[in-house]
Amino acid sequence: MQRAANSDRPAAPDRAAVPPALSPATSARPPSVPAPTSVPAPSSVPSVRLADLETLWFQVGGTLCNLACTHCFVSCSPTNHTHELMTLAEVVPFLDEGAALGVKEYYFTGGEPFLNPEMEAILALVTRSYGPATVLTNGLLLDPERCRRLRAIAEEGDYALDIRVSLDGPDAESNDAVRGPGAFARATAGIANLAAVGLNPVVTATEVDDGNGTPEGKERFFALLRALGIAKPRLKLLPLFRIGAEAERAGAYESWQRLAAGDEGDLGFDHLQCNSGRMVTGQGVWVCPILVNEPAARMGPRLADALGPAALSHPACWTCHAYGVSCRT
Repeated sequence: MQRAANSDRPAAPDRAAVPPALSPATSARPPSVPAPTSVPAPSSVPSVRLADLETLWFQVGGTLCNLACTHCFVSCSPTNHTHELMTLAEVVPFLDEGAALGVKEYYFTGGEPFLNPEMEAILALVTRSYGPATVLTNGLLLDPERCRRLRAIAEEGDYALDIRVSLDGPDAESNDAVRGPGAFARATAGIANLAAVGLNPVVTATEVDDGNGTPEGKERFFALLRALGIAKPRLKLLPLFRIGAEAERAGAYESWQRLAAGDEGDLGFDHLQCNSGRMVTGQGVWVCPILVNEPAARMGPRLADALGPAALSHPACWTCHAYGVSCRT
């Protein structure tokens, strides 16, 4: 088995497919997507096929988090038990089923994954026996001892381990306005701890601040990461999904922000994450990581039940299509 290589180049914003003019936090419409005159009827809702099951996500942290970010599309918090932590024993059958179906990479999210006492054991198993693993964390629990253990997992596994740390601003004022007091100091300490053991995380930011996606905004993030000991900083920018806590903070989707038959244009829908991935929680298999709180997005108890096409009926599907979103690193 070969170790998958990680790119050290700073990542471009996640909009290569259709560059929008504005963040979806506004009610403006990217010029690439025409506004329908009304909400699409069920018969006109398009769907996307599952071409290959390449990426498997796990809501291993459930919806339990040590933060309550005001833009969280899953509304994770210290008291949200909509989805519970997944045990190693619960994860393994899906790993085996996914491997048999050709899954090539594995992602672990939440909630906060490192609240799960078995998170490191899960990462060690996956990188040793299944494939490359990426864990998405807010960074608050990345103390020096944990980072040393993560480095050992990365060195001992046959596949790569990647870590993504979420920030929403390059300074405490902008970040903590969204993530809560003290979050910036603890997250950046975690990033510095990763750098100290030779791990190079991807920093993920949203465009909750319109300046984050500008060249100047990205350079502020890069400067921060270099100051924390990251010689080759990596940054991933994502648009906002106007569901969950974000819908309360900035408003829900407009009625025209829906996909209808014919909206695929020349791009098609094969660029969407649901063309090649599925999400697993303790309650079964869901179409994608964004819609784990939407009952209609649950596809069944096993991966075998989730291999068919997915209806693009949720307004969040509009964001993915219009902004070329991929949750993958």
